Amino acid sequence: MQFTQQAHMSDLIHDDYRLLQVISRFGVVLGFGEQTVETACEASNVHTPTFLAVVNFIQSGGNLKVQELVRQVSVAELMRYLQRSHSYFVNFRLPAIRRKLIEAINCSTENQITVLILKFYDEYAAEVSRHMEYENQHIHTYVQLLLDGKLPEGRASYTALAHQHHDNHSSLYNSSHELKSIIVKYYPKGSDTQQLLDALMDIYIMEEDLFSHCQLEDTLFAEAVHQLEQDIRERVKAESAQGSATAGKADADTDDDPDGLSKREKEVVRMVVRGLSNKEIAEQMFISTNTVMTHRRNIARKTQIHSPAGLTIYAIVNKLIDLNEVKL
Repeated sequence: MQFTQQAHMSDLIHDDYRLLQVISRFGVVLGFGEQTVETACEASNVHTPTFLAVVNFIQSGGNLKVQELVRQVSVAELMRYLQRSHSYFVNFRLPAIRRKLIEAINCSTENQITVLILKFYDEYAAEVSRHMEYENQHIHTYVQLLLDGKLPEGRASYTALAHQHHDNHSSLYNSSHELKSIIVKYYPKGSDTQQLLDALMDIYIMEEDLFSHCQLEDTLFAEAVHQLEQDIRERVKAESAQGSATAGKADADTDDDPDGLSKREKEVVRMVVRGLSNKEIAEQMFISTNTVMTHRRNIARKTQIHSPAGLTIYAIVNKLIDLNEVKL
């Protein structure tokens, strides 16, 4: 059964306690009474389709056709959810389990097994932290550029960035399994059994939570980012083609200029000499930044001048601009 926006928010928790964390990571607080999913999300400024996509994904164990959900979700909202999840694991869950382990087991210096278990746990926690820090600094930074409408230069892509640590998710699973196995098999004598079992249960619950998190990243988030990438590449390609067509048409509109500059290209020269950026030129001429760049490439090709300083001299000599307009 999939939840809809008309479902009561409280029913989600009654049906699957794991969704408590989902609700929290979206910034929806408890105390929503009889509010539906839609009204509770709106009250917390949460994108309802994205919230439902994550809820239904986790509730189904990841057995949803993510291709059908991609167009419904907000990549920005989904990324914020993942970042809050990272903060939860690194700043709360992992330290809380470590405290329980210390309280549960005999930490005397004579008990080397205890020391080794804590050391292994610390290495596991550091591995999780490194993994999530990489995603925050590299993958999410790249996605934010896409959300800003920018296409990173070079061959950067979500696939390439994700591939650089594609084995990390499986490594986290292996490390978690090994940690549980060590505690179960080599549980140190003199420890508080009930407290240790409580810590072990927390590790199992965290592992399940972490698995759902990684599965969400590898499927729904990845597909949504790929779609965003494709949309932006198509937009940039269309703008580039439009810019070339506009510049080509402008090339035909030349006067007696010895270098064959069109009126539009001369206007671009004037603005460059005045110190305007490509973005500012685009805004003043009501064209795209890509069209401005096409004009500038054509100007450089026709005049064989590639620097603003050279264009300044060219503009003065050819009386395209008064000396008092020049930004020195």
